[in-house]
Amino acid sequence: MSKAILVSTVVSTVISTTMGFQLNAAPRPATALGMVAVDPTTVTKKEYEDICGVHFTEDMLQKRLEATNFLYPKHVEVINDIAPIAAEMVDDVLLETGDKAWQPQDFLPDLSKDDWQEQLKEMREMAAGISDELLIVLIGDMVTEEALPTYQTLLNTFEGCDDPTGTSDSAWARWSRGWTSEENRHGDLLNKYLYIGGRCDMRSVEVTIQHLITNGFNPQAKKDPYRGFIYTSFQERATKISHGNVAKLARTQGDTKLQRICAKIAGDEGRHEMAYQKFSEEILARDPEGLLYEFGDILRGQIVMPAEEMFDGSNTNLYTDFSEVAQRLGVYTAIDYADIIEHLVKRWDLRNLEGLSGDAERERDYICKLPDRYRKLAERSMNKKKKATEDEVPLKAFDWIFGRTV
Repeated sequence: MSKAILVSTVVSTVISTTMGFQLNAAPRPATALGMVAVDPTTVTKKEYEDICGVHFTEDMLQKRLEATNFLYPKHVEVINDIAPIAAEMVDDVLLETGDKAWQPQDFLPDLSKDDWQEQLKEMREMAAGISDELLIVLIGDMVTEEALPTYQTLLNTFEGCDDPTGTSDSAWARWSRGWTSEENRHGDLLNKYLYIGGRCDMRSVEVTIQHLITNGFNPQAKKDPYRGFIYTSFQERATKISHGNVAKLARTQGDTKLQRICAKIAGDEGRHEMAYQKFSEEILARDPEGLLYEFGDILRGQIVMPAEEMFDGSNTNLYTDFSEVAQRLGVYTAIDYADIIEHLVKRWDLRNLEGLSGDAERERDYICKLPDRYRKLAERSMNKKKKATEDEVPLKAFDWIFGRTV
């Protein structure tokens, strides 16, 4: 092969390979992607660098990928300062992976056992007693959990908390991957439970999941780690409440297996809630006014629910219909929304913050008064809906359950 042809091959290869290329690796066969190794006996390292303009080794890749310009440099400084606390959360809050952590199969029939048919029959018989209303809420919760790729993507947008290589060893990168690995079990388990139960149109459910991931969602975090952790502090608690209430309803409807499943998931959400609220508490200790301004701004726009963009291919009001059923059952209501804000105000002891500027004090007062305002509005709205329900309930059809109405 001539040097000119070889150089052309190298240039083409560089375009489709990473810049952390191993020049001293043994030659390997070309792949379907056209990736080939560079033989250092034919093309020297200097010639390679001259061709592709790469003048750093793979070991330098991590450092070169680190962001150096930020929208929120002060916030990133604080995030870097509390990184050791994130490391503690990985060790103390997240469960160990592998055999020591719970897995979905721990709650499902074991088809490798001789009595698998009896196990399967028992689970299906219990699931048959669940009302369609509760089934709709469970499906909506499962769809929300299955959109996990969107949520990990969101975490990686928070400045100072990203995982630039996918295997970075920073505390924040390890937290992001560990949190994701635990959350991944939730949708997996609920999906299998619904499949085994046999009462759902699983294809319609799967279409909804794909649409939700495709559509994404925007919680207005704006790449700001302060806003990101305020949002996750709220959302993890909301998810814990929802799964916990489904567990209680499952027990009253005779499905103790579903009760156990949802209680376990709620426990995970509770641990994650503690971590995100701890992160926010540490931010508050270092930059109280910065966190207050972001918290107030988020609340002025209201908290965006992660499944608001769900779509089953036909019902453009699917999220509204689902959330109305959840509110009717008391799984997650406007009262819960107000209660979560009140919880965060107390958890971060906002009413007793001292040393604030005049503007920050006014922002703090605005936040602290919101729970009562929301609660009054929620009670008024719920009373109106209750009266309307007593007159006539407008039933809605759901493709998730083969068009049955609830």
